[in-house]
Parts: sequence; structure tokens; C-alpha cells
Amino acid sequence: MFSNVDWSNLFLPSTPLVEILLRGTIMYLALFVLLRVILKRQSGSVGLSDILVVVLIADAAQNALADDYRSLPDGILLVATILFWSFALDWIGYRFPSMERILRPRPLHLIYKGRILRHNMRRELVTDEELMSIIRREGFEDVSEIKEACMEADGEVSIVPFKKEDNG
Repeated sequence: MFSNVDWSNLFLPSTPLVEILLRGTIMYLALFVLLRVILKRQSGSVGLSDILVVVLIADAAQNALADDYRSLPDGILLVATILFWSFALDWIGYRFPSMERILRPRPLHLIYKGRILRHNMRRELVTDEELMSIIRREGFEDVSEIKEACMEADGEVSIVPFKKEDNG
């Protein structure tokens, strides 16, 4: 059973470890920047970096499992590099508020004082139907009931209704 296993291919790296580290770093940062520029908002409650990490880890782990890298340390180092950058960017955003603005978008008003802000909806490609669906899901019938509705960094829309005395 174990006599046919090529133990040197299994445990000895076939690619220089520094190259794997650089590849993981460059790919993570490049994909993060590209996705941050192209997909400024994410859908659902899963963040951009979460999706990116899952996709990259799946691919890196698949390569190690499918023998594309020839050794487990190659795949493990690549996965560790991806996890490191995910943690490092979260830490940088937390530790340095000026960097957080670059790493995570600020909330964007879609409704303000009962009025739809169409230029912000166009910017995030939110249709009237999508916005109205969100409003109805939250129990409102009309935008005039809403003081603020913001698209948050995670793609969710938060709604602040008018208080009874605010709305008349």
C-alpha cells in the first residue's frame, strides 16, 4: 500500500519556497486591488477579502492535493501566504484608520431624508426594483418613511427610519 508512494515528491518542495511566497503575495495583492476597483461592493454578508481568501485557498490547496506542486510544503506555504495577507490587510485597516478608507469602502447613501439618490445608485448599479425590494423586506412601503438608507462596505443596505416626530 505505501510501497508505491514517492516520499521525496510528497515532502520535498519542488519549487523554491521564496518563489511560492512571492507568487502568493503578488497574486493576493493583485486580485485584492483588481476586485476592490472593479467590485467596489460585495453582495451579501461575506466580504470581498473573505471571498478572495476562499477562492485562493481552494485553488492553492487543490494544486497541492492534485500534485501540481509535487509536495505538501509548496501548497501549505502558498495557503499560509494567502492567510497571512488576509490577516495583515485586516490588521492594517484596524490599526491605521487612513488605510481603512482604502481597504474598505465607506457607507454610501442610497436614500437621504426620504429622497432616492440616483447618482449613488448608478455608481453601485442598484436598480429601483432592488432598492424597493430591500425597503419592503424591512417593512417599509415608501421611501418617504426612510431617513437614511446606506449601502455598507459588506454590500448590505442599512435603513434608518424617520422618528415619528421627524416625519410629521
